[in-house]
Amino acid sequence: MTAFSDFPGSFRGPVLRPGDSGYDSAREIFNRRAMSTPALIARCADAQDIQTAMRYAARNRMPVAIRGGGHMTEGFAAPRDALVLDMSLLRAVTVDPERRLVRAQPGVLLGEFDRATQRHGLATTAGTVTTTGVAGLTLGGGVGFLMRQFGVTVDNLVSCDVVTAAGEVVQASETENPDLFWALRGGGGNFGVVTSFQYRAHQVGPEVVRGRLIYPIDQAAELLPRIGEYLHTAPRDVMAILALGTGPDLPEMPDSVRAKPALIVILGYTGNPAMADRVLEPLERFGKPAVRLIEKTAYTVLNSTLDVLAPWQRSWHTTGGYLSGLTEDVAVLLVEKAIEAPTLGPTSATGVALWAMGGAVEDVAEESMAFSRANAAYIFEAIANWQDPGHAEPLTGWVDSLAAAIRPHRLPNAYINLGVADRPDWLRDAYGAAKYQRLVELKTRWDPDNLLRFNKNISPSG
Repeated sequence: MTAFSDFPGSFRGPVLRPGDSGYDSAREIFNRRAMSTPALIARCADAQDIQTAMRYAARNRMPVAIRGGGHMTEGFAAPRDALVLDMSLLRAVTVDPERRLVRAQPGVLLGEFDRATQRHGLATTAGTVTTTGVAGLTLGGGVGFLMRQFGVTVDNLVSCDVVTAAGEVVQASETENPDLFWALRGGGGNFGVVTSFQYRAHQVGPEVVRGRLIYPIDQAAELLPRIGEYLHTAPRDVMAILALGTGPDLPEMPDSVRAKPALIVILGYTGNPAMADRVLEPLERFGKPAVRLIEKTAYTVLNSTLDVLAPWQRSWHTTGGYLSGLTEDVAVLLVEKAIEAPTLGPTSATGVALWAMGGAVEDVAEESMAFSRANAAYIFEAIANWQDPGHAEPLTGWVDSLAAAIRPHRLPNAYINLGVADRPDWLRDAYGAAKYQRLVELKTRWDPDNLLRFNKNISPSG
């Protein structure tokens, strides 16, 4: 019998099974290593299709995977033998420039969102890689270049239209179903299928400033804490990502950083471009960069800077968490691990990234939503990606070794989109005991059969 042969004929979008034309491309996700073979991929044509599919799943008590951008490295978007609701046809972005509000459907990618909002000189915090889906990014909390100025993504979420696990349509906001809205802001895809996200937008650009400072690795351990001190008090319209990785292998690169371990400081400044040199001047007193590039550019260019570091359809292994600061001990540890990273040629890469938080991120009360940020000064992520299967063992080993070494220094709470299940109670720790218990209660109310389980899952049973 064909899998899901009784899937509703009233479903209007394409329905793909193994062997169908288009099935293989539809099951592709960001992390090639996590690719699998869903039994059925249902590409939703509209919100009614989502409702039809969820009612079918509810009648049959059948778990459902939701695919937005397919960017989660765990492969939640396309599990083996699963029913997948694919949102990739739902890509509309509607901007109300007068009220500075933006609506996005669940298949929208970050690059599409940025282009739509920037036509009106607007933006909101929404990731750092343009192929990321806004749905998964938002439901996990959402970070990006604008978070020190305007808060994380869910700080700017105004409302959601939701199809529940039972197939009912509800709205969630501060005034309608506020408990559900609390859970959606950081609780992942556990509580329903969001068919429309409404965000508060802010005036950004059209011209902003992007900077890249590249230092030889022998300066990094001393520089990281000093740059961290600057960022702690820097204006909110300054954002920085500190990366430990390999310098670009380009002819114009100085020999001290070309294709060698380096500290790469990626800067964003959204204030008056004419003031950029004065605002960023304190960084000039730190160390001696081998490369200094400060340029005026479009916000869409700034927010695509990391695309080159996130190639689609590589194999990926990652870990991440929060740090309360960049102490000397942490800096030395991270630099040592960066130097130890395997160098296996141009089809593989390793790196450590540190996103500066603070500023507007600290303005929002911890208990106001599921997303946790308490005491977090930095998000850290260690990544490895590769094409050659023979590179998997040394690269995953390096990431796991770094994860073990940093564990005593990281906070128990975490940004769940980058958090990994490295211990039994990790998700409880990521939210904190009180929040986690509230999330369990809300999961029991909104999805008692745990149909939405292909995610950083919160079980109704706790």
